[in-house]
Amino acid sequence: MSVPASAESPTSGSLTIVLFHSVCGLRPAVRAAADRLRAAGHEVIVPDLFDGRTADSVQDGMLIKEEIGKDELLKRAVTAVAPYSERGLVYAGFSFGGSVAQNLALADEKTRGLLLLHGTSDIADGAEADDLPVQLHVADPDPYEPHDWLNAWYLQMRRAGADVEVFRYAGAGHLYTDPDLPDYDAEAAESTWNVALGFLAGL
Repeated sequence: MSVPASAESPTSGSLTIVLFHSVCGLRPAVRAAADRLRAAGHEVIVPDLFDGRTADSVQDGMLIKEEIGKDELLKRAVTAVAPYSERGLVYAGFSFGGSVAQNLALADEKTRGLLLLHGTSDIADGAEADDLPVQLHVADPDPYEPHDWLNAWYLQMRRAGADVEVFRYAGAGHLYTDPDLPDYDAEAAESTWNVALGFLAGL
């Protein structure tokens, strides 16, 4: 599993962001997103939870995810962030990676922020996220994040104490930020990154 970053302290004023890939694996779009975040002055850790395997569709990616297994993937994610967790991390992720990011963020009392792109996760009863800044960007509609689910998710996150913003992009495909996938929507992707970078700058 590759984690292309050192465990040394980041530059003063920057954030340390852990960015988890989607169910399609560590595709070029994920590396490009990490480079965009680095260009904004942040340190970015990009774990490869699939050990180099990638897919060209969500359906094919789901097969890889199921083969590795939920418990093993979570173990790999926890292992990847362990050397950096004392800093106070910002967790971020694409789709399935957003689910991973959310689970780790809510379990880490030092979390500084949570940036979700295309995906969310269940929220355990009694979860606490006191004043945690959370931003979600999602297609509208999104077959994997239907309106009823998102409304319930939003209310649960607010109940847990999180400060939540949700941005929806009409007509975009599920993974609309990946230019090499059919879901890509250039306007929605650029808008997402402009808003997301502002969110991170305010943390």
